[in-house]
Amino acid sequence: MSSLNTFGAILTHAIELEASLNEYYSGLGDADRAKDADKRRKKLERVRRENVVEITLEPIEGLDEADYAVNLEDTSDAGQTAVEKVATQFYEDVAPKINVRQAQRALERCGKEHAKLAE
Repeated sequence: MSSLNTFGAILTHAIELEASLNEYYSGLGDADRAKDADKRRKKLERVRRENVVEITLEPIEGLDEADYAVNLEDTSDAGQTAVEKVATQFYEDVAPKINVRQAQRALERCGKEHAKLAE
């Protein structure tokens, strides 16, 4: 179990999540969702790059990577909805814990996008 206890760990997990979703949706033939995931990944990479100097090294508590595991083997409609719900929950949980406003807003936007897909 890996703990999401720093700004870098949270953004790394978010970037890896979006990269995984890009592959997942590409494999399903859903080019639009794959493109959206890649766009979110790029946005998060930019946020991490631009804000690495601004972050304070305050520890972040209460987040565990295992709580946000997605089942990318289930390609059914229900499986896709479940993946989006986990992604939504991840972004809803991590955004308030980030102390850099620009990064927080980017994470909140990602969560809203996933929430729309989960409907």
